[in-house]
Amino acid sequence: MLSRLKPLLNQERILGGALVVAVTQMLGSIVGLIRDNLLNRTFPGLGVIDVYYAAFRPSDLLFQIFIMAGFSVALVPLLAKYHVDKDRTQMSQLMNGAVTVAALVFGSIALVLGIAFRPLAPLLTEFTGPRLDLYISFGRIALLTNFLFVFGNAYGQYLNTIQRFWVYGLTPVLYTIGTILGTLFLTPYIGPHGPIVGTFVGAVLFVLWRLVSVIHHGYRPKIHWWHPELKSLGILMIPRMIALGMIQLELLLFDRIASGLPAGSISINAFARNFQSVIMGITGTALALSLFSPLSQAAAKQDWPRFWGYLRKGMLFMLAFTIPGSIGLVITVPIAAWLIHLEPMFVPLFFICIVLYAFSVLFEGMNNLFTRAFFASRNTTVPAIFTVINGAVAIAISWLLAPKYGVASIALGYTIGHVVEMMGLILYLPKEGRGVKAEF
Repeated sequence: MLSRLKPLLNQERILGGALVVAVTQMLGSIVGLIRDNLLNRTFPGLGVIDVYYAAFRPSDLLFQIFIMAGFSVALVPLLAKYHVDKDRTQMSQLMNGAVTVAALVFGSIALVLGIAFRPLAPLLTEFTGPRLDLYISFGRIALLTNFLFVFGNAYGQYLNTIQRFWVYGLTPVLYTIGTILGTLFLTPYIGPHGPIVGTFVGAVLFVLWRLVSVIHHGYRPKIHWWHPELKSLGILMIPRMIALGMIQLELLLFDRIASGLPAGSISINAFARNFQSVIMGITGTALALSLFSPLSQAAAKQDWPRFWGYLRKGMLFMLAFTIPGSIGLVITVPIAAWLIHLEPMFVPLFFICIVLYAFSVLFEGMNNLFTRAFFASRNTTVPAIFTVINGAVAIAISWLLAPKYGVASIALGYTIGHVVEMMGLILYLPKEGRGVKAEF
């Protein structure tokens, strides 16, 4: 029995890769919970913690738009084209070109923002006095941390392409452990800076581990100023930049809507969404990620029957993973409320939000899968369009229903938005596969 299961659970196979990512995502969630509890105990009153999380928002926003917009949609399909031919030289040259250009772009933006952070800070936050000074200091360290992530995330796309998911999934855990160790051992000496300095050290280890791994698997680092494929990457990332911008706007407006509701609405929505994201990470995200490289390799070979075979299997696995995950999410609401120390008066509303978010898991999982199918075939425009439609629907429903249904309207809008996006993506799946659609 074990001999039969071992090949199936190999990380280079769809189910095995999904299982590896799910395990590492779950481990990351557990370590993240430990981090949050430790921060709460170390800095009672949440004042320092508010500054810590808020300080990452400007650099995270820039990183998502200017770096991940390209890395997350185009780098794997471009690398896969050379991976199917076992051409490690071209893979290295493409990686080196992408890393060099991305580091120059984000490094320049980060340097300018870091210098201008003090005059800009009052426009980005309402902190004043010592908390504003702490915010500025934290924000500059966050920019440096995200600069390191330019390299770490590029190496992660290489690992994704060659389907080495253990290192890909465990390195974020190491990054979080850095925050924990900084809180424990540095805070007694450098005060509130302990956690964020620990985070920076964790980012260094994150990058080094991934670098050693990709070198072990054939990558050869070198400063390389350009690669012909980078033009394609730049074109493909433009729609994704719009999509990521819409996602950020959606989150911003969700908080704006919740801020006009009874006290605690923002937190309840955030808590419910966080627990939904855990289930999403170990089911839908894990499966979609494990399928990205096989889909990209099939598309690179123009092997559309194989492409659609992977997609068919992915849809079946998605049903098998996300539905039980959603049920489990609802069943464990009392445990979730206990873990975050939620006051009893908020539990009924928290339960309603969890139920509504639980319905979204299947649809969001399918959207992750279909979106990567488009990315694999080098089509980023269609997913961007339906991401924007998703956000518009979610915002409209939340805004219209909030006066009557309160914060639950946000969870409902989020779910309906993903339903609409899934229907649109299905209608516009890569045209090259139309001829083998009967395989479903």
